[in-house]
Amino acid sequence: MIYPVLLTLHLFAAIVFIGTVFFEVLFLGGIRRQLPDRMMMMLEHAVGQRARRLMPWVLLVLFGAGAGMVRERYMAQLATPWTSPFGTLLGVKILVAISVLGHFVTALWLMRSGRMTAQAVRFIHASVFTHLLLIVVLAKGMFYLSW
Repeated sequence: MIYPVLLTLHLFAAIVFIGTVFFEVLFLGGIRRQLPDRMMMMLEHAVGQRARRLMPWVLLVLFGAGAGMVRERYMAQLATPWTSPFGTLLGVKILVAISVLGHFVTALWLMRSGRMTAQAVRFIHASVFTHLLLIVVLAKGMFYLSW
């Protein structure tokens, strides 16, 4: 009974996290050319403040539910990940997710230390965006790919 709850929490948190990154990369990136610099800075500041308050909780639910799902159902596949396509793709997905978490922690550290630059923001967003695309492909592939 716990697995469906964990799966639902994991999916909702993934929707919020991926949706936020997609919005920042695809929408805010395109809006930048249409708004005056001052207005864009205000918009980015407001979005950034909201994201900094919300995302730690979203990531806690996302990774906590993911860890719970592994514990409840997927420990055997991860014990020998190279013996099945599902285990291999799940293992790679987890590694990519850990990299996303590393990006998030790095971004927080750069912001708090005053070292965050516009170039670093663009790089981190693009990298996380690419990672998330890969995670979505891996998540679907776990259930449909075989070799």
